[in-house]
Amino acid sequence: MRVRVTTIIALGTIALSVSAVSLGLPARFTAEHHTSSPRAGKPTSPTQTTTVLSSAALEMLLLDEDDLGSGYLRKPERPARHDDVTIVGCPALSELGGDATTDGTLAFPHKAKTAFTYGGSSSEIAEELYSDAASVLSDGIGRIFDAMTGCPTYQVIAGGAPIDVASQKLSAPHELGDEQWSQLLTISAGERSTVIKQTAIRDGGLLLIVSGSPALVDRHLDKALAKTTSTS
Repeated sequence: MRVRVTTIIALGTIALSVSAVSLGLPARFTAEHHTSSPRAGKPTSPTQTTTVLSSAALEMLLLDEDDLGSGYLRKPERPARHDDVTIVGCPALSELGGDATTDGTLAFPHKAKTAFTYGGSSSEIAEELYSDAASVLSDGIGRIFDAMTGCPTYQVIAGGAPIDVASQKLSAPHELGDEQWSQLLTISAGERSTVIKQTAIRDGGLLLIVSGSPALVDRHLDKALAKTTSTS
């Protein structure tokens, strides 16, 4: 049986659909009430000015089949899901639960996303772009990564089905963008499990998140960032 997995990332959810496991995890974020912990990269400045791009402009910066090469097939968007979700064993992550939608995107107002399968296999890669003030992006994504990587193991119960999650903080490529975050998730449901890598790069007022099969994330991260920042 195929179960779809969606993993919390911030403000709402980042959909990480894989062929083995699936889940929708809602999360809520109020940027003005929280401060993220210090991390590698160029610090944000209260006086820093950034250009905020519209959702339509972000759509133009997403990777497409020509960028990825042969063997990639764009995935159709799935309808939003609103399953009841309980997080067990990770209080920090539980505190982020709320009333946000589970449509596979974060709650920043300017956003775009796409996802692809590769070679007819279960390997997938998803890209999401967001634009907002640099401090808002930094604080939002930083808090979520801190919460997720702060709990090495926890369980998510969605619609009565238990999903086991193991998280591992990874060293992000510090030469890319202004700030970076990365983690490895092992998600298990019954006898099925999958490994997902998530890497987020903030460059000014743009936030790029690439998620999916670790090899595909590593292969296309630089390319995604180059296209994202091509207009700056």
